[in-house]
Amino acid sequence: MPLASAVPVVVTASERHRLKKMAYGHKTPHQARQRATIVSLAARGRPNARIAVQTRLHVDTVRTWRGRFAAGGMPALADRKRSGRPVSFTALQVAQVKALACQLPAGTGAPLSR
Repeated sequence: MPLASAVPVVVTASERHRLKKMAYGHKTPHQARQRATIVSLAARGRPNARIAVQTRLHVDTVRTWRGRFAAGGMPALADRKRSGRPVSFTALQVAQVKALACQLPAGTGAPLSR
């Protein structure tokens, strides 16, 4: 059986600049840095196996992100919505609790321990 060839990745100049900033940014989350590195190397024409060795990731991971970028561009590098339990508190309730936590107990009349 012949091996499937890697999906070709074409990157514009602005995308290349954004990928470089993501890959080398100190405040960029680790997963986003990995994804940007994968796409940058893929844009240079490197095969999936070589990218996997270079980034110390599994070949399937490299294949996944390369394919997602080829299909959807930069927005495809973001995390997808995950299934799971819905949130218990509304954004307003979370903001109110945070505001209460930032105040001194004497100012709110709340006891020091509960």
